[in-house]
Formats: sequence, structure tokens, C-alpha cells
Amino acid sequence: MVSLARYVLPSILALVALRGKGQTPAPPQPPLEAFRPGAFQLLPLGAVRPEGWLRRQLVIQANGLSGHLEEFWPDLGPNSAWLGGTGEGWERGPYYLDGLVPLAYLLDDAALKAKAQKWVDWALQSQRPDGGIGPTKNQDWWPNMLVLKGLMQYQQATGDARVVPFMEKYFAYQSSQMDQRPLLEWARFRWAEELLPIRWVYQQTQNPQLLVLAGQLARQGFNWEQEFANFPFTQPTTSASLGLSAGNTPLALQAHGVNNAMALKMPVLWGMTGGTEADRRSIYQQLRLLDQYHGLPNGMFSSDEHLAGRNPSQGTELCTVVEAQFSYEQLLALLGDPMFGDRLEKITFNALPATFDPTMWAHQYDQQPNQVLVSRDKRQWSTNGDEANLFGLEPHFGCCTANLHQGWPKFAASLWMASPDGGLVAATYAPNRLTAKVRGQQTVTIREETDYPFRETVRFVVETPGKGAFPLRLRIPAWATDGTVRVNGKPAAQAPRAGTFYVLERAWKKGDVVELRLPMAVRLEPGFNQSVSVERGPLVYALKLGEEWEKVRDRPNQADDYAVRATTPWNYGLLLPAGGAPGAAFQVKELPTTGVLFSPEGAPVELRAQGVRLPSWQLAEHSAGPPPASPVARPAGAAAEPLTLVPYGAAKLRITSFPVVRP
Repeated sequence: MVSLARYVLPSILALVALRGKGQTPAPPQPPLEAFRPGAFQLLPLGAVRPEGWLRRQLVIQANGLSGHLEEFWPDLGPNSAWLGGTGEGWERGPYYLDGLVPLAYLLDDAALKAKAQKWVDWALQSQRPDGGIGPTKNQDWWPNMLVLKGLMQYQQATGDARVVPFMEKYFAYQSSQMDQRPLLEWARFRWAEELLPIRWVYQQTQNPQLLVLAGQLARQGFNWEQEFANFPFTQPTTSASLGLSAGNTPLALQAHGVNNAMALKMPVLWGMTGGTEADRRSIYQQLRLLDQYHGLPNGMFSSDEHLAGRNPSQGTELCTVVEAQFSYEQLLALLGDPMFGDRLEKITFNALPATFDPTMWAHQYDQQPNQVLVSRDKRQWSTNGDEANLFGLEPHFGCCTANLHQGWPKFAASLWMASPDGGLVAATYAPNRLTAKVRGQQTVTIREETDYPFRETVRFVVETPGKGAFPLRLRIPAWATDGTVRVNGKPAAQAPRAGTFYVLERAWKKGDVVELRLPMAVRLEPGFNQSVSVERGPLVYALKLGEEWEKVRDRPNQADDYAVRATTPWNYGLLLPAGGAPGAAFQVKELPTTGVLFSPEGAPVELRAQGVRLPSWQLAEHSAGPPPASPVARPAGAAAEPLTLVPYGAAKLRITSFPVVRP
């Protein structure tokens, strides 16, 4: 690699020097800086097989919109331009492919594989002699980036020999065309999505032209590192502040929620492909600023449709959630920082399921942490429309309908990673069975038995015959301050430390059992107007409200649109003890884990607490008003009432940010 980089690095550095207005030319880098492997390696699609509750969740998804959408939604029907028709030819077919492929192969579902195969085959057969791909009417580089990501997963699962030459030919074509057809609008802000397939092909071919193309993309693409070095969005945005009356302005694209979710990994990806250490470290500044000015208690930042501040009645777009998940999966592999696993679990177990009905036949465009009414009404959104928080087929806009499919499958596929020393990394936790090669190319199978995140214990059973030595890394979440590890019933030599990877190096044999226990104490997280949200382990908890669902539009199949109204009061503050541990105010009740877990009726754990109703806290613009600034004086004569909190993802109406009532 050193000699290869010597030839390509000057071209890359010349391009980097032009990246972004006012950007200081990058200093010369050692040759190895041209391409850096990640701290961990994502495993090929199919290495992880979901089991238990996670498999049931993927089956729910397959039986819902994901498995049936193309049967009745015209944008993914047989007339799609991505199937050779005259219909939609931009991003919707590629978005769908990017989530359908991992869902089909994780479930090993023949019908879903057949659905995916026709999209794959048409894309591969669409390549023209000059290397161009896709519908001829599409002149935007952005949808092609999505196609490449879908094909990369497909090749990992199938070994199809057509994929890598297809990509190489396309990359050569794109490199030759970028001066005449530069990145525009969405492609300019999402350019680093293409670095993933570029890096993947480069690792297999060592083709130096790929690194030159990466530099071309960096030269033309938006400089997100520079954006967060001088962050312009310290206040909620509006249509007026973004100049949207003149169209989709560059400022609006900078503040766009989905663009920001994709951008979480962009400077790091560039820093690992041709950039600098400063690029790689800039993610921590990005996260700090998004948390500070737009962070919400569900682990996301507000984006309805643009950055909108910290009020828990602001929304977050579903596309933003699934793209943030994917960014955290990549960041965990690239940098090896367990913090990204914590963030990934928080939004996967909370924000992702919250935005679907329990059957996954309907979804919201915008979800709200304090969501007490789902209806077609004017709200305080930064820029979205009146239908944005309905549950339905394509509330407000259909991009999320095409893109929702990647959330659960890509999370399942990234539960495990490989380490450079030939070991395995338990990156995030859910029930599964792993089959992968380890040190010495020995194949190992490990069964992960758990009801995490609803329970505290994760059990790993080694199923490999014979013996083999390799390291096993277990991610210890930052909240798990009293975790324990046992190997074959005996305590491990050292206690695990929160916020690190715990390494077990041994000669593993069939039947070895590792038990990881992560005690889940109740925590209170401060929020908007000194409100608090309640967390336990990776789960956020929300007030359980009575829900009345009303169909507001008939759709094909079961994809109808719904409004939801509360049948019980929502305007409560929490009564908390004046001193002592915050967890003392809550009682934990565990319930069966056999139902539809992300539903009010099937939630497998509840918290019981005391609250006081606050009559002055009312609706504002058809949403819960901002929580009153805490501490709140207890209304005269107000009685304490028992409150039931359920996991955020199970509650479709909820209060998550609670005012604190003064004792």
C-alpha cells in the first residue's frame, strides 16, 4: 500500500486543497494516510442471523410495508424507471433496494430475495458501454450512490462475480465525467456516502483510480467539518431563516435533518480515505453541537424537516433516524469508540420503533418525544406540512416510505464486527447467531441469547467444535457502571469498565459460555426547560397514554392513514424525592417478552412512579406546549397520582420530557 499511495497521494492532496470555500490547503501527509482501514471491520451480510425478539421484529417488518410496498405503491411498481419503465427514476427505487437486500438475506426469505433480485439484475444489466448506469433520464449522481450501497451488500451475501467489475467500470466513468457534470444539490451534501463502496472495492482491487475519485468527490462535496467548526444553526430554523421561498437553498440543505444524519460519518470517512486526523476527530464536535442546540431525549436531534431546537414537541423525520443509525454503525467500525454503540442502541431501541405502528404497515414522517395528538393539523414544525405526524403510507412525503426499510436489518447485520487481531467484537446487543472466521481462518459460531434491551443479561454460547484461540471484545455501555462478566460460571479476572471494550483472550472450545450482566439503574437526564427524561439501560421511558386510533384515509392493502388521540390525561409532572438516588422514585415491573414488544400492550417492562397533573400545561399549535420550567410549584390541592411509564418505542402517544414538581 505504501508504494501505491506514493502515486495517488499528490492528486488527492491537490484536490483536497480546493475543498470548500476558504479551506486552508491540507498539509502533506505520510503515504499511508491515503487509505486507512477502520478500527474494526464490518462482517459480510449473512454472518449474523437474528434470533428471538429481533427476528420476530424483522418478520413483522417483512409482513408489513417492506414486504408488500411494491405490490401497490406506484413509485416502486413495475413501471419504476429502475426496472426499465417510465415511472419514478430518482431515489425511491435505490432507497428501497438498500433496505430490501439486507432484510431478505437476514431472514433467508425466498420471496423477498426474488423481489430484491429483479432490482439487482436490472441495475447490473443497465450499465452502458461507457460505464454509466441506471435510467438514462437520471442525471443525478446521488441515486447511483444508493444503488452501489445496495449492490455491495448483495455481493457480500451472494458472491455474485458481476458486482465488483460493474462498480469499477462505473467509478472510472464517473471520474471521467465529474468536471462536466459536477455534484449538485443532494449529491453535493451526501457525497461521502459513495466513499463506502469506493473503500470496499479498493480493499479488494487496490485500484489507485478509486482514491483519485474519492479526492474528486471531496473537492466538489460540501465540507461538513468546516460547517461544524463555525456552526450557524444555534437557533431553531424556519422557512424564512432558510430562504425557502426561493427554493431549496444551500443554507436549507446545510440544516436538513437527513443530510446532517448522513454527515455524521462524512468527515471521518474522508479522514480514513485521503484526509487528516482533524477530519477523523471532527465527529466529536459535530455531536457536541447537535446535542447542545437540537438534541432530543430519544437520542436524536430535531429535524422537522430542518434543525429545530430542543423543545420535545419538535419532530424528527424517520429518514433522519435510519440514516443516523447507519452513520453510527459505520463510525463504530471506523473509529472503534464504544460511545457510538451506545448512541446506536439508543436510537434503534427508541426512536426507530416509535415512528411505526406496531404492525409496521404505517409510519410517521415526524415523531415527537412529547406526542399527545397525531392529526392533520398545523404545527410548530420548522418547515414540514400538516400531515407530517400522521401514521400512514406516505405522510407529508414519500421519501421515508422508500427509505424506512434499512433501519432494523442494517442494525441486525452490524451486531458483530471483526478486530484486526483476528478476533470478534460484540458491538451491540440483541439475540442472534454469528458464524465468522477468526484468527487462523478458523470458522466459529457463537449463539447470543438475550432479551436485551428489556433485560440485563447477555449470554454467549460457543458452538464451534474443537479449540481455537482468539480475542472476544464485549462493548460495555457508558451507563453500565456495575457490569460483570462470567466465563463458564466463574467471574472473569477483572471487572469490566463502563465505556470500554472488555477483552477476553482464550482458547475457546465448544460449550464455553460467557455471561455479561449489565445492571440497569434508573437515570434522569436533564432536558429542555430543566425537564427530565427517564432512562434505564439503553431504553428511554415515556408516560403510557390511552390511544384512540381513527382511520382518516383508506389505502390499498392495510396501508391506511390514521390519526391518534389520547383518551387519558397527559399533562403530568414527576414527583421526585428531594435527595437520594433518582431511581428510588421508580419501581420496575418486568412483563413477558413474547408479544409485540414495541406496542403499548406488549411492552415487556414498565416503570411505576408518582406524578401530579399540571392543568396550566396545555396544547399549543396542536402539540403539547413546551414543558413548564422546572421545578414547578405543586398546584393547590393537587393529589399525587400513580403513573405508568413504558419504553419510548412502545408508546405511540407519550410524554417523555417531564416537568419536575417541587416537593
